[in-house]
Amino acid sequence: MPPESPSLTEKLEDILHARDLISRYGWNAMCYQILNPGIRLWFPEDRDAVVGYVEAYGFRVVAGAPVCEPSELSRIVSAFANDSARDGKRVCYFGAQERITSVLGAMGAVATLILGSQPVWHPGNWEARVSSKSSLRAQFARARNKGVTVRLWSSDLAAGNLDLKRCLDEWLETRGLPPMHFLVEPETLERIYDRRVYVAERDGRNIGFIVASPVPLRHGWLIEQIIRGADAPNGTAELMLDTAVRDLARAGSEYVTLGLSPLSIRSGIPQVPLAAWIRILLAGVRLLGSRFYNFDGLDSFKSKFLPDRWEPIYAITSERRVSFRALYAIAGAFSGVSPVSFIIRATVREMKRELRGKDSGRGQY
Repeated sequence: MPPESPSLTEKLEDILHARDLISRYGWNAMCYQILNPGIRLWFPEDRDAVVGYVEAYGFRVVAGAPVCEPSELSRIVSAFANDSARDGKRVCYFGAQERITSVLGAMGAVATLILGSQPVWHPGNWEARVSSKSSLRAQFARARNKGVTVRLWSSDLAAGNLDLKRCLDEWLETRGLPPMHFLVEPETLERIYDRRVYVAERDGRNIGFIVASPVPLRHGWLIEQIIRGADAPNGTAELMLDTAVRDLARAGSEYVTLGLSPLSIRSGIPQVPLAAWIRILLAGVRLLGSRFYNFDGLDSFKSKFLPDRWEPIYAITSERRVSFRALYAIAGAFSGVSPVSFIIRATVREMKRELRGKDSGRGQY
């Protein structure tokens, strides 16, 4: 069965309650993304925790980890697993980090797959790091010389702004893949709440923006989106990011990440032993997927800002071995449709782009 659509009657009270729980307990870098459209919210009976997930192909694919008091993590994991089993679903945690990997490992048989790595900075170190790299200084100067300025917008100004929506649509048009959802949901401007939005402007026109989502327990932020409009000159993405992180440093933040680089091995954590078919599948994803998504380009973009460290990011399933069905469910969670249908749509989209003579962005900024 294809991924199940979210309820058409999402309860605002649940969204706001989840937001409050995140402000108290949010630790995983992806914690704030569970407020995005399309992600279901599960609460235990006492409603003192929340799990964000998408259902696809017999699995509940969880966004990151439960948001709860750390001492309650084992209880919430067990309660969610039991509720999922009663509904006939297995559980897969996508975007898991070290805190929940140790809890799940101690609870019994689970299968783990390293998805890639995410870069991390202490914002206070940012200025010294980027200033030491002449190629970055040149990119910042290139954008400034073209008249690009970047400033923080209020939530009220950014929420649902049609000019920013135009930038998003222009950016999506350059992507090699059709829009995806789940943890790469493009439509975040309707639910800004505690997010920060930094907007690039040139000649009185908005040409791009960054969305930074809070990671409260780390006193930090996930740079959730970096969007360039059609008129953004080279260096705009770099200047937006530089402006945002320097501003977060001044605000006393202690943690910033650009999120997952799929298939990146920069964390240095060795992959757990995998079945031969999974190794072949991942190699095929990198080889064939590069037609639509530039894995290496995205990884290089993030690494050029000289991160303080790289964190491993995992998928963990309630299985003895990672199954094809689990991987198919993950793909379905992101595509929002059958993965086979998504690949067909992506191929048709790319053929049309080539006929129009447009270059594919394939995940580059």
